[in-house]
Amino acid sequence: MPTLPPLFPLPPGSTLGVLGGGQLGRMLSQAASRLGFDVVILDPEPDCPAARVSRAQITAAYDDPDALQALGALCDVVTFEFENVPAQSVEQLAGAGALVAPGPTALAIAQDRVDEKTFLNAVGATTVDFAPVSTLTDLADAIDRLSLPTLLKTRREGYDGKGQVWIRDAADAEAAFDAIGRRPAILEAAAVFERELSVIAARGHDGAVAVYPLGQNVHANGVLKTTQAPAAVDPATQNRARDIAAAVLDGLDYVGVMGIELFDMGGGDLLVNEIAPRVHNTGHWTQDGCVCDQFEQHIRAIAGWPLGPTDAHARIEMTNLLGDEVDQWRDLAAAPDARLHLYGKAEARPGRKMAHVNRIL
Repeated sequence: MPTLPPLFPLPPGSTLGVLGGGQLGRMLSQAASRLGFDVVILDPEPDCPAARVSRAQITAAYDDPDALQALGALCDVVTFEFENVPAQSVEQLAGAGALVAPGPTALAIAQDRVDEKTFLNAVGATTVDFAPVSTLTDLADAIDRLSLPTLLKTRREGYDGKGQVWIRDAADAEAAFDAIGRRPAILEAAAVFERELSVIAARGHDGAVAVYPLGQNVHANGVLKTTQAPAAVDPATQNRARDIAAAVLDGLDYVGVMGIELFDMGGGDLLVNEIAPRVHNTGHWTQDGCVCDQFEQHIRAIAGWPLGPTDAHARIEMTNLLGDEVDQWRDLAAAPDARLHLYGKAEARPGRKMAHVNRIL
């Protein structure tokens, strides 16, 4: 546990740092502002979406030592909005005495899919069977052990369906390995699940844990399309999700909000697909379904404030708007049951997350 600053919980007027200036950083900054905090963004893109709603931006690479030193000196606590920030940058901040939450251990584990699944199973959060793959021989051996079909993923990076390919015939193994650039990988057994669920949970510096109701997710082309929450689940399933969240958060001595993607196998049996050590797309429904949404919850947790309530006061369907779907903003703004959240991105590229809309069901 890092040494906490003399003034803790952090009082309003304190400064929070965020590594990353995309939509998650933007919504974190908006939540922090509501609680009276100032926010400084570090992002290589000038005038990034988060910077336009924040006190200041340091425009530099995430591994720039001078920029990291400046951020640590300005801020009372530093967090990050996405898990591909270099773990070494978080380690450098922590090593220089900055309070960083979540810490570098959670980030490093989440950045390597083999390390992630190894950790999850060790704390009782069961995953599909898997095998590390470094060579074509490794891949052939893993296919023999896990049986087809299997999913080949790069060990590091990759998101929204990128860096992964299904193998349905052993003869396709070499082509699949080529498709991911023959990079270090993980081969995962197929999961025959009923639906995908996710749970958003938070842990404070004091070890308190708060868990939101489960959401049910639908993907299209590897990208999340909708989340409906609270999901229609039985008490056994919700309780198992709470147990998984607590085990993962405690096992990492985690501080902040985490998203945990789950395969619902039926009968209260859940397998963990992956964890995200940050606020999460499947938690956007909380902005209009809960008194304390996931962004405020994260700020509360890292600043040492009491965690907020997680009960849902409405059932919500969140829909991502990708690319030129954002052009629907006029109609969506006029819909009486919808609330539009625009990200302030200048260019609507195909597949790019531009906004989301929460509809009351």
